[in-house]
Amino acid sequence: MSINRVVLVGNLTRDPDMRVLPGGTPVCHLRIACNRMRKEADGSWTARPNFFDVSVFGPQAESVTKFMTKGRLIGIDGRLEWREWQTPDQHKRQAVSIVADTVQFLGRPASAPAAAQGDEGPEEPQAPEAPEPGASDGEAATPAEPVDEALIF
Repeated sequence: MSINRVVLVGNLTRDPDMRVLPGGTPVCHLRIACNRMRKEADGSWTARPNFFDVSVFGPQAESVTKFMTKGRLIGIDGRLEWREWQTPDQHKRQAVSIVADTVQFLGRPASAPAAAQGDEGPEEPQAPEAPEPGASDGEAATPAEPVDEALIF
């Protein structure tokens, strides 16, 4: 038995790039950045970005291209895909990328404040925001301390 699942939440580093395969299937290529908090030797915390290439196929590719832009927060559920090819000068190359099975649009588009002031425009489905950890009805949540991921595993 093997498991190949990837779940990421990050920001788009550029606008989505959509193309159509020879068979007519739309494919959208994304690059997302996911920050990892790391504790430095002096005790301060810094964000270290990780960058991931993602491919989205079919109707989801069209939706991502239509609604998402650079900087937007996006959730990806998918799988890793390894590929190998040979360059024209006969060097072998390899890459691992992510093929998205599900894409979630998170956060709000840049035009959200205008919509809040009464301007009519197309509505984009939004994922409900999760409550802060430790918050209950009527209680303000206190921000959690960053966790050094090296200590988790």
